Amino acid sequence: MNPVIALTHEQRRGAPRLTPEVVPGVHRLEHAFTNCYLLVDGENWTLVDAAFPNTWSPLIRAAHELDLRMRDLQGIVLTHGHFDHVGVAARAVEELGVPVFVHAGDRTLAAHPYRYRREHSPFVYPLLYPRAFVPLISMVRAGALHVRGVEEVSELPGSGMLDLPGRPEVVFTPGHTFGHCGLLLREQETLLTGDALVTLDPYTGIAGAQIVAGAATAHSPLALRSLDAISATGARVLLPGHGEPWLDGAESAVAAARAVGRR
Repeated sequence: MNPVIALTHEQRRGAPRLTPEVVPGVHRLEHAFTNCYLLVDGENWTLVDAAFPNTWSPLIRAAHELDLRMRDLQGIVLTHGHFDHVGVAARAVEELGVPVFVHAGDRTLAAHPYRYRREHSPFVYPLLYPRAFVPLISMVRAGALHVRGVEEVSELPGSGMLDLPGRPEVVFTPGHTFGHCGLLLREQETLLTGDALVTLDPYTGIAGAQIVAGAATAHSPLALRSLDAISATGARVLLPGHGEPWLDGAESAVAAARAVGRR
C-alpha cells in the first residue's frame, strides 16, 4: 500500500523541501503543497513544472544542494498552464534564456494562467472542505496571486520522447486542462502525472489518489477518461503535481481515483 507520510510543522505550512532522488535521477522540490521535479542527467537538467513566483530562491538552493548550475537548466516542461505550475517560468526565460514547453492546448493558458475553465467556483470549496485552508493560504504566501504568464513557449507534441535531460515521454492526459500532459520516464518506470492524478487535492485538503476537484478542473468526465492513459503506462511510481509520491503502481492509483470520482 502507499505509505502515509508524517509531515513536520514546516511541511504542513508549505515550506519548501527538497527530496533528492525520489527515483534515480529525479528530485522533488515541494513548495506550498505543489511539486516541481528536477530531472538530472550529468551536469544538465530539466525542470518539470514551475510552481510559484516565490519558488525561485528555493529552486536555486535546490540546484546548489544537488551540485547543479542554473545555467545548465536545459528546459522547463509544463504539464499544464495553471498559475500554480507556471510561477517561475517567465523569470527563467528572461534571466536564463531557458526554453519552456507546453502542449498547444494550454499555450494560451500558460500566457494567462488565471483564465482557465473550471466546473465550479473555487470560493465555496474552503467552506465545504475546511482542510483546504492550509494549502490554499500556503499558495497565496508563495505568490499564487501574482503569477506572470509565459508567452515565449515551444509546443509539446501529443506523444513521443523529448530531447531533454531525463528523456521524458509525453503522455497526453486532457481533462484537468485541455492540453494537460504527463511525462513518462520509462527507465525508472515512473510517470510524472501533473494534476491529471494527484495524491492531495489542494481545493479539498483530502489526501489519496484522485482527480482534482471541479474548482480547478475543466472537464471531470474527460479527466476520468484520461486515467486510462495513466494506467496504460504501467508505471511503478507516480509523481503528482500535488501530494506525496504514489509507490503502489499506476493501476492501483487509477482504481482509487475512479472510486473517488469527481468532487
